[in-house]
Amino acid sequence: MTFIPRRYAMLAAYTVFLVMVDQLTKASIARTMRLHESIPVIPGFFNLTYIRNPGAAFGLLASSSSGFRMVFFLLTSLFAIGLLMTIFFRLRPTDWWGQITVATILGGAIGNLIDRIRYGEVIDFLDFYIDGYHWPAFNIADTAISLGVCSLFILFACDKRKSHCAIPEHRSEL
Repeated sequence: MTFIPRRYAMLAAYTVFLVMVDQLTKASIARTMRLHESIPVIPGFFNLTYIRNPGAAFGLLASSSSGFRMVFFLLTSLFAIGLLMTIFFRLRPTDWWGQITVATILGGAIGNLIDRIRYGEVIDFLDFYIDGYHWPAFNIADTAISLGVCSLFILFACDKRKSHCAIPEHRSEL
């Protein structure tokens, strides 16, 4: 029997939790709302708006053929997951911030990959706006990816600062 370290099991459970929350919220939206329906939650600022995004972030590649998009997103998702796993296994076992960050991005990537495989597009529903200026709608997986990437940049910046700003110890013998 193979022993899985507790930290890996906990991080896998966290990743699965994020995927489940993402998929359950998307299923709830798809089941209870009509496509393009919008429900005001905070008038003038936030609506639940059911849309399907065939493209990437901000609708990039949305006008490309569905076959191209499927292959492109499948390959990029698999590459990203492989890269995340490489980063994860190179982190120090005591680096919880880094491990949670990578697990967060991984959960988001898997959540959106499931949509792309199931529907050929991603279900989005979080619609923030001010007056007539809307931020592109997004979902829980997008939120996890965005927060995780921001956290990863902060983590890398802090690590770089530590190594760049480290003052070597000099011992002078008198």
